[in-house]
Amino acid sequence: MIPFDTVFNFRDLGGYRTGDGSVLHWRRVFRADGLHRLRPEDLDRFATLGITTVIDLRTSAEVEGGRVPDGAGHSQYHHLPVFDVSPDWSIGDPDAPGFLADRYLEMLSTGRDSVASALSVLAEESTYPAVFHCSAGKDRTGIVAAILLWLLGVPDSVIATDYAMSGAAMSRLAEWWREHSDEVSPVAGTLPSSAAEARPETMELFLSAIRDEYGSAEGLIAGLGLDKTVPARIRDLLLDPAA
Repeated sequence: MIPFDTVFNFRDLGGYRTGDGSVLHWRRVFRADGLHRLRPEDLDRFATLGITTVIDLRTSAEVEGGRVPDGAGHSQYHHLPVFDVSPDWSIGDPDAPGFLADRYLEMLSTGRDSVASALSVLAEESTYPAVFHCSAGKDRTGIVAAILLWLLGVPDSVIATDYAMSGAAMSRLAEWWREHSDEVSPVAGTLPSSAAEARPETMELFLSAIRDEYGSAEGLIAGLGLDKTVPARIRDLLLDPAA
């Protein structure tokens, strides 16, 4: 976790070990919540990370409300909305174990092109260091993080644990929003309370579902319409095989 005053879910994905013993490089790829909330006093700390590329998974309306501030130091910006119409949170039982996992499958379906584009960006050497983010850094960001880690060969249990780390960040974000923001909170309003949770079993169910549908990481890549070299290129850029 990398602390900022008003960004609550900024994390380095480095250090995770894959099934073959390789380790993700530190300070290469990050996941985050709303970078538009970075304050001037946060920008120096952000700049020390040397981030070249920002991948913004938020809706067009969210982007109109603010982007990563000038002075953050990045040279590439990609707006790749996972959805521009919010999922229907009224479908299904919000207390059921698979409720959020089903919403994530819907997001992957509707956001197929954006997820594919994000992976294409992450397969280029000139992209790094990079950060991808949404508003809360849990759902849309969680989907991209899970798929990226799965392509790299990180075990499901580790991916689920990484996802669950967003739970504490959501609490901090919700508290800040209640006190300081006039924006519509991503963890409030008409959403069921379960939408703010980050249970590891949610991510385990999501990973199981995409494995059932696509069979393998390579199958998912084909399903997304990407070149079959994308997983190998991402692995070459992010993994230290000698670790």
